[in-house]
Amino acid sequence: MGHRERLLAGARVCLYERGYTRTTARDIVAASDTNLASIGYHFGSKEALLTAALVQAFEEWGVEIDRVLRDGTQPDLMDRLESMWTGLVESFGSHRPLWVAGIEAFALAEHLPVLREQLAESYTRARPALAAFVLQSGGENVTEETRKAIGSFLLALMIGLTVQRLLDPEAAPSGKELAAALRLIIGAVHDTAGD
Repeated sequence: MGHRERLLAGARVCLYERGYTRTTARDIVAASDTNLASIGYHFGSKEALLTAALVQAFEEWGVEIDRVLRDGTQPDLMDRLESMWTGLVESFGSHRPLWVAGIEAFALAEHLPVLREQLAESYTRARPALAAFVLQSGGENVTEETRKAIGSFLLALMIGLTVQRLLDPEAAPSGKELAAALRLIIGAVHDTAGD
């Protein structure tokens, strides 16, 4: 493993153990058994390295969520959504430190344009997969604008669920409870539209 890969691995350890904001360049050097100059040489700055490590960790988490999406083969959309949300909730057990670091990074993105761009790019890649999960078959006539809106809606729910799980895991809804709530909302919309 070269210096670049060791730096990424060390930065990731630091993200999980210390978080984004409390990780120093010296922490990364100690965790990666490299030197301070290699951070500048390979990444330009500690923030760029931490951002690359965070994006890499989210992409690996995304592979796990993709597996959950592929497993969601139930014909009923609400059952698929429940399966997705349940898988997401289960992933918090092993990925909680990643989400803590991610929430820190979201707050910092306002002041770090490269971080904001990379996080936005990862959302851009996630939206179509989430929309395809919802539409599966029968989405041929759906516009790109609507696909983007579907993906954005599901991302908003995922991030909101994440924040609730981080702050108050006992009160945060399960996948089953979210699906039940969405069923009630859809029913209320249909009832209102029928009036």
